[in-house]
Amino acid sequence: QVQVVESGGGLVQVGGSLRLSCAASGRTFSRYAMGWFRQAPGKEREFVAYISWSGDYTDYSDSVKGRFTISRDNAKNTVYLQMNSLKPEDTAVYYCAGGPRGSHSYPVYDYWGQGTAVTVSS
Repeated sequence: QVQVVESGGGLVQVGGSLRLSCAASGRTFSRYAMGWFRQAPGKEREFVAYISWSGDYTDYSDSVKGRFTISRDNAKNTVYLQMNSLKPEDTAVYYCAGGPRGSHSYPVYDYWGQGTAVTVSS
């Protein structure tokens, strides 16, 4: 079983950067693909990025491609989301999740954190 805790959210101006972290517990962390999702007020949860268990493969939503970078350090049981060139539409609660494979579909993921809020002000 894997438990995850997100951190690093906050308030940032348009064009700024933030790095989110997702600390996972459990010896099986390295076996899981990890994903980031986000949910803005009044909207459905949407896929942001995922990374394979080895870190060799990543995928991004079109809305963040070229601006966000997902990475992982299995030795530290941590996944990161580097967010650059932030826009007001990136404002949301960001969730980290672990699952048996990477996917754009959130039901694939078994383990979820409580989320960390990101607000981008114009």
